[in-house]
Amino acid sequence: MIKSIYVKDFALIDELELHPGEGLNIITGQTGAGKSILVGALNMILGERADTEVIRAGASKAISEALIELKGVNPVLNKLLDEVEIEYTDTLILRREIKNTGSRAFINDTPVSITILKQVGDQLVDLHGQHDHQLLLREENHRIVLDANASVQQILSAYKTEFDRSSEILTALNTLKKQERELREKQELYRFQLKELEAAKLVSDEIMQLEAELNLLDNAEILDQKAGLISSVGGESDVNLTSILASLEHALQDLSKIESEFETYLQEFTAARITIQETILFAERYRTGIEFNPNRLEFLRSRKSDIRKLEKKYLKSLEELILYKDELEKNLNLAENFDLEINKLEKNLSVSRECLRKLAISLHESRLVAGTQLAAEIVDELKHLGIEHAQFQVKVDWLHDKNGWIQIDGQSVGCLESGADEIRFYISTNKGEYPKALSKTASGGEISRVMLALKSILAREQSLPVMIFDEIDTGISGIVAEKVGRTMRKLSNKCQIIAITHQPQIASQAHHHFNVAKTESDERTITTISKLNDDERIIEVAALMSGESVTAASLQSARELILSVDE
Repeated sequence: MIKSIYVKDFALIDELELHPGEGLNIITGQTGAGKSILVGALNMILGERADTEVIRAGASKAISEALIELKGVNPVLNKLLDEVEIEYTDTLILRREIKNTGSRAFINDTPVSITILKQVGDQLVDLHGQHDHQLLLREENHRIVLDANASVQQILSAYKTEFDRSSEILTALNTLKKQERELREKQELYRFQLKELEAAKLVSDEIMQLEAELNLLDNAEILDQKAGLISSVGGESDVNLTSILASLEHALQDLSKIESEFETYLQEFTAARITIQETILFAERYRTGIEFNPNRLEFLRSRKSDIRKLEKKYLKSLEELILYKDELEKNLNLAENFDLEINKLEKNLSVSRECLRKLAISLHESRLVAGTQLAAEIVDELKHLGIEHAQFQVKVDWLHDKNGWIQIDGQSVGCLESGADEIRFYISTNKGEYPKALSKTASGGEISRVMLALKSILAREQSLPVMIFDEIDTGISGIVAEKVGRTMRKLSNKCQIIAITHQPQIASQAHHHFNVAKTESDERTITTISKLNDDERIIEVAALMSGESVTAASLQSARELILSVDE
């Protein structure tokens, strides 16, 4: 259950703290006081979309936080928390911050993604907004309601796994067939290109090697001339550098014997002489290896030119050309084995679709059973909500499609990720009338009661710890509202309920009653919330009955209404 809700700088809320208790928590207040703002803050905690417009004027960020107490272990929740390395404890603090620069979410002070926050929130709280009952008017949502049944979920999971497998095989098959068509069309071109590239005998890094060798051959004369100049100073010439250096070294040796300061210079000079002599010797050896080969030079230039032409023709570098050649070989080899690969995939697809067909039948049958059960439970709940002669049907029909994946009783049936069924709810609220499509016949008040019936069933089956209703009493009043209130109070024995309402009959059923008010302070409008004591509750319920002018008669009626609540 939610132990506390803290909201700061959110729309009209300066700072607000709510401590709902066990059972049924009712929130009332005048229209525009900020009840919907509070629901918006709760939605923000649960990972719903929020933009910077919710930040209170003058504030740097909007904050919404809920402390939720857990009872028992929820395996799905435990897994979610384990994935983000958050310890599963008796309490969780969900926090959301909205800044101009973006949004941040936290669970127990650990930063998490909005997706994780929403997934965790879905395991803890079911929030029914003002317009959520309209979801029942869209038939695509009927399947979602029915599939909440645990027995359906198990088969649906197996069906989805096989559907994904069939889809993957089909995608691979279609891709291969498309590739086959393209290869057939381009096969001659690919063969020509492969032959051309094979003839070129391309080698990785060949351009670098060619340019290095070209550089040597292009500069052979300069290399010979300069190396000759170096070697000449050590040979027979007017100036023999080797002899001069030897003489200088002998002189330094004699000086160092007399004056020790020359010792350092002698060592450095000796090292320099050795380096010079080695350079002269290397230059002599290098000259003997210099190649003057015009034919080789021409070959290298031609080879480099041929590679550059291929690069320009294919718009690829040398390395890319080598990879492209390998790709051509692979594609041409594949073209020769297309039939084998296609036949293999077609067999796999046939096996998968037969498995999918069996799972689709099992899913269809489980939905029929779950639909019958759901219909009976809804009828029972609707009786408690004032629709005595309700009939409710869940129709589960095959999704017929002439291009369907599977065959059922000789008919082609289409498969979607959600199954092979069309699911629609039908209802009759009057005695003697045959059920008709819920989306076309139900009134606003009836839709609200059907939704409350579904929520009651959901609470029993899924054991959600918290349910929040934002004006689920749309379209009802009087005795029907009283029955709705009693149902909500009864439902609150199984989970904590927080409900916003304008109906005194519902407000009178509260275990805890809160009032939202809007006040002006320092030229600012502020939304506040306060818990009502027994006397204040009577006044608030009376105000819901008679409006702003609370009379003695309305106070007495409110008192009697509250005292009549069944414990």
